[in-house]
Amino acid sequence: MKFFDNTPIGSLVTRTISDIETISDIFSQGLFVIIGELLKLIVVVCMMFYTDWRLALISLIAIPLLLIATAWFKHNIKSAFQDVRKEVSNINTFIQEHIVGMNLVQIFNRERSEFEKFKKINKNHLNANLRSVFYYSIFFPIVEILSALSIGLIIWYGGDAIISGKEVTLGELVAFILYIYMMFRPIRQLADRFNVLQMGIVGSERVFKVLDTKDFIKDDGDVIKDQIQGTVKYKNVKFSYKDDNWVLNGISFSIEKGKKLALVGRTGSGKTSIINLLNRFYDIQSGSITIDGINVEKFKLDNLRKHIAVVQQEVHLFSSSIMQNVILFDENISEEDVLNASKEIGIHDFIMSLPGGYDYIVGERGVTLSTGQRQLISFLRVYLRNPQILILDEATSSIDSYTEQILQSALQKISEGRTTIVIAHRLSTIVDSDKILLLKNGVVLEEGSHSELLKLNGEYKKMYATQHSEEN
Repeated sequence: MKFFDNTPIGSLVTRTISDIETISDIFSQGLFVIIGELLKLIVVVCMMFYTDWRLALISLIAIPLLLIATAWFKHNIKSAFQDVRKEVSNINTFIQEHIVGMNLVQIFNRERSEFEKFKKINKNHLNANLRSVFYYSIFFPIVEILSALSIGLIIWYGGDAIISGKEVTLGELVAFILYIYMMFRPIRQLADRFNVLQMGIVGSERVFKVLDTKDFIKDDGDVIKDQIQGTVKYKNVKFSYKDDNWVLNGISFSIEKGKKLALVGRTGSGKTSIINLLNRFYDIQSGSITIDGINVEKFKLDNLRKHIAVVQQEVHLFSSSIMQNVILFDENISEEDVLNASKEIGIHDFIMSLPGGYDYIVGERGVTLSTGQRQLISFLRVYLRNPQILILDEATSSIDSYTEQILQSALQKISEGRTTIVIAHRLSTIVDSDKILLLKNGVVLEEGSHSELLKLNGEYKKMYATQHSEEN
């Protein structure tokens, strides 16, 4: 996940689509044409030496100058194309972010200012393309001048040889003029196709940079469990997203199988980081995290995540039907399993009330559903997979009281017999937890049950009193 945290989505989209297209152009428009033109060039040069080696050498006098010009062109055009691909990525990133966040742009009336930003980015893209056009506008006239120079030298040398009665015929002179045209035509074509080739090379460098990234979570564990008990233990865990900026600083706690643990604290205290580490979305710098006494690093990664399910505050749904969003192309889950599960947790009637029922298309990111409705679908998705460890990240926040009743009922069914870790800002929803951890600046400030923490007269009691008075 660290790679995706640090890499803009638009950049990855550009490399996955646009850069791949430039690579395909190498084979469809560039490589085979280049091979054909090179064969023409070789045949023409061989014919020149076969006809008259002296005239051939005169014709090739301009070639060293052409090679120098080509080297200059190659160096500069590659730099220009790198800038072009970079600016294409910047445009895609900007557009992706602003289309996704279009409601925010309109809420704050920022259309004009954001459009000005786009114009600047687009201007940079234009300038990068103009640079590439400039180098072509210099290179092609140089090729034409060198072609004319070769013809002039041939006419000068060949005409003098014919007048002097040397072994040069008028037919050979005319043939060499044609040869020169035939030699420089492939060179011009090669220069034109060089555009496609260079764009493809630059695109391939960007694609291979993604393919060759070493930013992976190591998956060298060999422990595979069909079932786990669900006892979780953190011991002196230290973790940072960036060097020495500790998000968790020596966290230690444990939760027994089938129990409920609640994590509370202000924003930035490390609650979400704790659950991300359990799934090994990130690796810790020191300490240990174990499940049933086995270090999570020793589990096979897909086996570890099979036993853990996360219900997030912001539920992501794909632009397809409810049924497809629940099954997620898992061949082990049938439509009948989905129907039975939705009835068990009490959301079947809600789904059937939608047009088309389980075939209802939820739209991109589930935009046609409310926050609570998306949460209900995510609960069903989790319940079907029967995890031994359930993680709820603000799963019941920002919803109306009626939907919350349905959610709480579904949640109670889902969490039965499972180890449950809850992140909550509303302390009233976690008073029945077996253990509550109050986090502050990456450390456990207070620990205990709801009643135990109230007796401490500490930070937790102040937070609970404040929220309780606000709710009343």
